[in-house]
Amino acid sequence: MTKILLTGIAGQVGQELQQTLTSLGEVTGVGRQDLDLSQPEQIKQQIAQIKPNIIVNAAAYTAVDRAEKESDLAMAINANAPKAMAMAAQDLGATLVHISTDYIFNGQNHTPYLETDASDPLGVYGKSKLLGETGVRENCDRHIILRTAWVYGSRGHGNFVKTMLRLGEGREELKVVADQIGSPTWSYDIAEAIANLLNKSQEDSTVNGTYHFSNSGVGSWYDLAVATFDEAKQLGFPLKIKQVYPITTADYPTPAQRPAYSVLSKEKYTAATGVYPTHWRESLKAMLTELYQLSNQS
Repeated sequence: MTKILLTGIAGQVGQELQQTLTSLGEVTGVGRQDLDLSQPEQIKQQIAQIKPNIIVNAAAYTAVDRAEKESDLAMAINANAPKAMAMAAQDLGATLVHISTDYIFNGQNHTPYLETDASDPLGVYGKSKLLGETGVRENCDRHIILRTAWVYGSRGHGNFVKTMLRLGEGREELKVVADQIGSPTWSYDIAEAIANLLNKSQEDSTVNGTYHFSNSGVGSWYDLAVATFDEAKQLGFPLKIKQVYPITTADYPTPAQRPAYSVLSKEKYTAATGVYPTHWRESLKAMLTELYQLSNQS
């Protein structure tokens, strides 16, 4: 039986991976309470004890703005921890899957980013994630790095879609940034993409390497907000919201600079797996349907 170690089980993608990885083997999940990712030696010891065939690292420091002040913690979790996992995986001959981000790019492209495009992160979060990628590549031969973007889900902590629903319950008007462009991506689809790549890599080791994955289609944060409210109203979410106004990034300054263009090319992923990603609007509807059902159960 293939043994899989999954980190970050409480997160949006981690919770979904607990479902999608079960077809590949026996999953052992660890969260913050089980493993301190700021302690590289503890990471190596735990991996050596479990002796997994596959490690899937879904844990990350994702507070983009707070990272500007907490750079040491962001670096520990996003850069040092993946490197420690890579070294431990290499010792065992295991495969390491690591999730990365569109934030390793500067957002100045006008066509979808390829895996081979030059990295140039704008802030601490992006820099820490890029260092994590380097640590994985340099220390583990059998690795898959999956860069994704604009992640939301029904499980785990807050995300843009959940924030919009919360604000839309109490406000009639909202202003949302319209000049940052990307591909909103459902956490479940990311978890399926990882399972697909792992399936292929078990058959063909050349599948190892770096991949981009997001839902297909593009939009702005404004587009995502409007689509969220349209779909949520049809499902019966209790919303007061009547109007969403588009604003510029300059109108809504944040501590961390964000890439203006975050669209990732999915061609390499599709070529490797034979799967073309679902359009973001379709996945958004599926996620909101799931969230509505979950909220009515509680």
